[in-house]
Amino acid sequence: MLVPTTTPSTTMLRLRDTWRLVTLNRKVSFGLAILAFFVLLAIFGPMFFPGDPNAFSPDILQPPSTAHWLGTTQTGQDVLTQLLWGTRFSLIMGFAIGISTMIISVIIGLVAGYFGGLIDEVLSLFTNVFLVLPTLPLAILLAAFAAYRGPLTIAIVLIVTGWSWGARVLRAQTLSMRNRDYVDAAKASGENSLHIIFFEILPNEISIVAAELLGTVIYVILAETGLEFLGLGDITSTSWGTMLYWAGNNDALMLGAWWWFLPPGLCIALLGAGLAFINFGIDEIANPRLRTEPKPKLAKRNKNREVAA
Repeated sequence: MLVPTTTPSTTMLRLRDTWRLVTLNRKVSFGLAILAFFVLLAIFGPMFFPGDPNAFSPDILQPPSTAHWLGTTQTGQDVLTQLLWGTRFSLIMGFAIGISTMIISVIIGLVAGYFGGLIDEVLSLFTNVFLVLPTLPLAILLAAFAAYRGPLTIAIVLIVTGWSWGARVLRAQTLSMRNRDYVDAAKASGENSLHIIFFEILPNEISIVAAELLGTVIYVILAETGLEFLGLGDITSTSWGTMLYWAGNNDALMLGAWWWFLPPGLCIALLGAGLAFINFGIDEIANPRLRTEPKPKLAKRNKNREVAA
């Protein structure tokens, strides 16, 4: 009877060590705190501040007050209500499109890197075509000429234009891993190619996949906001991009209505910074050379005393 090479206790130890590194890394902890804040805001915010974000009221261009914590728009809409619903929409869009994009990148990158030969040449050619295309102009062009303008169109456009770079990185990493000892051992034990790709090689690239996912989510949120700011999305929906779109079209900056465009802009910047901190922390965990560990002052002091003695 074959004994598995990785026992449950070993797996638990690895998970515990990984979790310890994650929690001890200040960048990851800070980024997770920011991400958790926005997730809680998206889940519970509309519950504590219920209401229609598109409802009009006679309070036109009111600054922040006790009645409207973040003021109102030119048509009397409450900015705080729009911001909370926009947070939920932007997070769902960002992570849904990011996960879909990374699934495509993982499949194409790992399959091309593992099999090589004709399969690698065809998939690499397909990836290189999308790599040389200008991503943002192509996304604007596809969204502008689409028959239907809405979240589905933006999702399809961003998935089509955002998977190639991650697939290229994963292919290069898979090329260096397909001849490792554990892959040869899996082949010798009779495992099929799909099992080797997704259960032997992929777990060793999980840090790269996580970093690529976070980078893709940042790109998706910024690109989705940019497309909606240009009016290429559904302008009747409530998101950070549509808030900036209506603020720009109604000259909020010229009118001095800073409370209209500043909150969504700060949310985009803060969420992007949080995801970037998590990404940098994962890079430090995966690559020990990037870690910045504090020097042990007590050990250095004792060593100096021994040298002096």
